[in-house]
Amino acid sequence: MNVSELRGKTEQELREELLALRREQFNLRMQRGVNPESVRNNQVTEVRKNIARVKTVMNESRGEKA
Repeated sequence: MNVSELRGKTEQELREELLALRREQFNLRMQRGVNPESVRNNQVTEVRKNIARVKTVMNESRGEKA
C-alpha cells in the first residue's frame, strides 16, 4: 500500500480501509493464538504499518481543512 494511493481516497474510503486493516490485524492475532506457526511476523508488521499510514493520511487531510 502506497501513501500516494491513500491520498487519492476520500475520507469515507480511508475509514473503510482502516476498519478492514483493523479486522485483518485482529484475525492475525487470533490465528497466532491458535497456531503460532501459521502467521508470519512480517504479516503482522505490514498490517500495523498500513494502519499507521492510513491514520497519517487521515490526520494530514484534517490539518488541511482547518
